[in-house]
Amino acid sequence: MKILAAIAVWAALTGLAQAESINAGDRPTNPTKPFVAKEITRFDTPWALAFLPNGNLLVTEKPGKLFLVTRNGRKTRVANVPKVAAGGQNGLLDVAVSPGFRSDGKIYITYVEPAGEGSRLALARATLATAPNKASLDDFEVIWRQTPAGGGGQPGGIIAFDPAGKHLFLTVGDRMRPETAQDPAQARGKLLRLNLDGSTPADNPHAREGGVPAQTWTTGHRNPYGLAFAPDGELWLHEMGPRGGDELNRIEPGRNYGWPLVSNGDNYNGTPIPRHATRPEFTAPVLYWTPVIGPAGLAFYEGTMFPNWRGSAFIGGLAASALVRVTFDDKGGADEADRWDMGARIRDVAVGPDGALWVIEDDNPGRLLRLTPN
Repeated sequence: MKILAAIAVWAALTGLAQAESINAGDRPTNPTKPFVAKEITRFDTPWALAFLPNGNLLVTEKPGKLFLVTRNGRKTRVANVPKVAAGGQNGLLDVAVSPGFRSDGKIYITYVEPAGEGSRLALARATLATAPNKASLDDFEVIWRQTPAGGGGQPGGIIAFDPAGKHLFLTVGDRMRPETAQDPAQARGKLLRLNLDGSTPADNPHAREGGVPAQTWTTGHRNPYGLAFAPDGELWLHEMGPRGGDELNRIEPGRNYGWPLVSNGDNYNGTPIPRHATRPEFTAPVLYWTPVIGPAGLAFYEGTMFPNWRGSAFIGGLAASALVRVTFDDKGGADEADRWDMGARIRDVAVGPDGALWVIEDDNPGRLLRLTPN
């Protein structure tokens, strides 16, 4: 009996007793691609892409450049981009188009900015001004800055707007200081919910507390590089685990997702981290990957070019050098349906107005690819 009890404890600590999430690790790569990848143009370490209403794209380069790109690959460098603290995982990060772009012409960017001897994540918005062969960020304003400053990589910095276009969600990584993800006073390891001007919504879970707690929607995240609303209005976030345990999480306000107190991976030095099953007060991922895929970018497909993929989510794989398709069931579950070897680290993925999939490679040069049915 003592032996059986010891086995049960070990199973709980290692996650064998966990039934609330599915491991998608060690899935075979699908060698048959149902798409043709066409190179459109190339960039120096591209980080994010976003579509404008007219079908043109905005693409960020991590070293600090932003480009306006036509669908046939003609690039125009956008002026007035702020100085960034570029190096390692830091630099110019996400770009997102305002829900009211047709009337206000605004875009949002995130970047890691110099802050004394350190750095901090910043969120800014500006008007995208365009003319023949010219583009610039006018009326530039920083609407949120990470507090306190300092930290290493893992900045997060992904932007998503709610379906009503009233609020902005922003991922903030732990900046390689794991313990800060559980500190309510620090803007690290959190998902924030803001008004479009960067102010705090009055109906946030802890709005009355002020400061970082008032802006926090969820907590306990490590390195979140994917955030998107599904067609049914559910918000999903993925984040990189340590040595194992990349996560796909359904986001619910006020929840704590456990990092660094629980994980489905272990520390890089091999020491174990308790699994989610041992701490039911923390919300477990719906889907996780061990071995890791290094998830980056997240887009839900509702186009017509690939009708069988409607409702699926697409995730870029950095560690896996792959494009991953995830499907969802009517019981709230998710599972990896396909994984295609792309021969390069995939940093971001987006769906074009015509239903084509677009991806960028995390490389210098990194290609912008348009995927259409073969």
